[in-house]
Amino acid sequence: MSTNSTLNIIMAEYTDARPDADDMPELSDSDDEEQWQSVDESSEDRLPVTCLFCDRLFNSVVPETLQHCSAEHNVNLVEMIRKHNLDDYGYIKMINFIRSTKCSGASLAGLSEDALPWESDDFLKPVLQDDPLLQTDPEDLCGAEEMATSPGVQCCSALLHRAQAAEERAQHSEEALVRAMDDLHKLKLLAQGLVLNADTSRAAPGNLGAVAELREDEDEAYFSSYGHYAIHEEMLKDKVRTETYRDFMYRNPEVFKDKVVLDVGCGTGILSMFAARAGAKRVIGVDQSEIIYQAMDIVRTNHLEDKITLLKGRIEDLTLPVEKVDIIISEWMGYLLLFESMLDSVLYARDMYLDDGGSVYPDLCNISLAAVGDEQKHRDRIAFWDEVYGFNMSCMKKAVMPEAVVEVISADTLISQPAVIQAIVGYFDIFFDKGCCNKVMFSTGPQVTKTHWKQTVFLLETPIPVQEGDELRGKISVRKNKKDPRALLVTFDLKDRKQTYSLQ
Repeated sequence: MSTNSTLNIIMAEYTDARPDADDMPELSDSDDEEQWQSVDESSEDRLPVTCLFCDRLFNSVVPETLQHCSAEHNVNLVEMIRKHNLDDYGYIKMINFIRSTKCSGASLAGLSEDALPWESDDFLKPVLQDDPLLQTDPEDLCGAEEMATSPGVQCCSALLHRAQAAEERAQHSEEALVRAMDDLHKLKLLAQGLVLNADTSRAAPGNLGAVAELREDEDEAYFSSYGHYAIHEEMLKDKVRTETYRDFMYRNPEVFKDKVVLDVGCGTGILSMFAARAGAKRVIGVDQSEIIYQAMDIVRTNHLEDKITLLKGRIEDLTLPVEKVDIIISEWMGYLLLFESMLDSVLYARDMYLDDGGSVYPDLCNISLAAVGDEQKHRDRIAFWDEVYGFNMSCMKKAVMPEAVVEVISADTLISQPAVIQAIVGYFDIFFDKGCCNKVMFSTGPQVTKTHWKQTVFLLETPIPVQEGDELRGKISVRKNKKDPRALLVTFDLKDRKQTYSLQ
């Protein structure tokens, strides 16, 4: 078999597969946006500050507004921040809670430290547009007050407070990493506990609730894993992936000029920012994981909050602030292209929000299969069990075989001369094609620069001898695991042998 003898599975251009949308309403120009506002260091000097408890206006947060709240309403905001150990988000929630509920200063004095009334994420939404109090860092607020009262000792105290806060943030990061590892371990255990090819339709009625609960746990673990920074760092450092998306948008500004763009699974917001810089008039980014809060900070830091709106939640559960979008952009691909089933969310977004004549990018994908001749890998993974310290453990092959392996393989192991096939390798290619003057693509194959998707290897229990020019005919079936809808079951039927693999 030559290296060109690969089996291509071409996916339909799904942007052209939408149902008719002749009756779809026009895009809404509504200004009702759930959007974070900019942290503008100079806005304090330009915008009046409204008191939290009355209608008085002041020229600055420090010292005028702080002194007024303390003298007239008996509320010391700095003491509130310290008493309840508020971070940036806690401070923002407190300000919005006070403004939205119009509570009195007296009602805040007896708050329990264990149950704060502003814990809900609903209070992250600003009550006042361009509220200078929201644009003030709580640490700077505390530091400014301290230095205003006593420039000497108090300045040192402020620095010590900041150092302690930095130490706490570092500790929280370490704890988040531990939680990430725990989440991934739980996800793997859940997947391993499922029986391959099990049909949930045969489950006893009393077990249906348990199956639903298991799926909910898996979904929670999946989104939780994407809330940790290491995953996003790995994806951003994948230059093949990230620079291809960037080049597609920057080289085709005519595609994005004055368009409304939806970014499904926006993560850190990198694709949303590419789209905004490419000329989009409005970008809406959606993500269910906790990374969305860091994305909000990133967007504000890069002064793109006037174009980019970020929403937390599943696209299937949200109502967007527009009726239709012109473009959907997403990096939805998983191992062997389809792992994680995020394509389902993109297709939902397409059917629900894409305007007539709109486009989804990337718009063309394919899956390629190639034979691999790697005797060492087969000895290490399969033949190893024939003799282990003098014992026959070959029965373990049946347990090992169904596990597909995600790793980078050497390009020279692809069959190009008489050899024995020990494995089948799968990878995919991605194209940005529709309506583009400058077409862009990338591949995850073993012959090119490696990506974080690597390749997916399906090892054969018994090697298949082949000669150059031979055709390896067979059938591949890729489907969801009914008990774990984000995992894949891949079945190969070739040379009178059939084997099902799990990709999880």
